[in-house]
Amino acid sequence: MTITAGHLPAIVALAAGVLILIMPRLLNYIVAIYLIFVGLVGMGLLRWLHL
Repeated sequence: MTITAGHLPAIVALAAGVLILIMPRLLNYIVAIYLIFVGLVGMGLLRWLHL
């Protein structure tokens, strides 16, 4: 399986979910970072992340 920019939001969401389970106090920061990341990927500003 090749990981592309289309897979990145799902991978980040999975990592964020695990972090929230481990450290619930970080919920606000994790959600904020996730939303910024998904917004940047959606706008095409992170095209260099093609793996």
